[in-house]
Amino acid sequence: MIRVVLATRNQGKVRELQGLLAPLDLEVLGLSAFPSVGEVEETGETFAENALLKARQVSQATGLLALADDSGIEVDALGGAPGVRSARYSGEKATDAANNEKLLRALADVPEDDRTCRFVSVVAAHAPNGAELTALGVWEGRVGLAPKGQGGFGYDPLFIDAQSGLSAAEMSREEKNARSHRGQALRELLRVWRQEGFPGPAGQGPA
Repeated sequence: MIRVVLATRNQGKVRELQGLLAPLDLEVLGLSAFPSVGEVEETGETFAENALLKARQVSQATGLLALADDSGIEVDALGGAPGVRSARYSGEKATDAANNEKLLRALADVPEDDRTCRFVSVVAAHAPNGAELTALGVWEGRVGLAPKGQGGFGYDPLFIDAQSGLSAAEMSREEKNARSHRGQALRELLRVWRQEGFPGPAGQGPA
């Protein structure tokens, strides 16, 4: 069985990725299992750069195949902001609640039809032998006028799915995984993973 470490201490992301990877023959570990591994500074200008940065550093530190997700929300009325700054939108010690409040303030005068947005995710895999993969997922929607729902994390209470009209926080885990940017990115990553026999000579991908 291949051991995979998820390059995040965000428990919401860990639960979501573990759920998506559950059908595969993998032992999935969160970064909390490796307390000696320090925080990875996200210095990239794009989601792909940050995802690869995290996957490389965590793989090198643990000696295991690492998966990293970098994701955020892009709001059209804000010129694509907060984008790669989504997790730190309200400051370096940001909380989900503070980020959501700041986003609502920024859109206070923007009518509902103009609050279009998308969740973007890039999932990167880095193997100890240096092999790498990345995949992109995009989920279209709009920013709600107020938080709705008790599930999820991050901007989920404000993100209204363009198809169902539900917020991401109102969806069951299964519904969200089927629609989400992270689910799309991970499914594409695994498709290429199988196709290319990733991670190559050091091991095989999931069946």
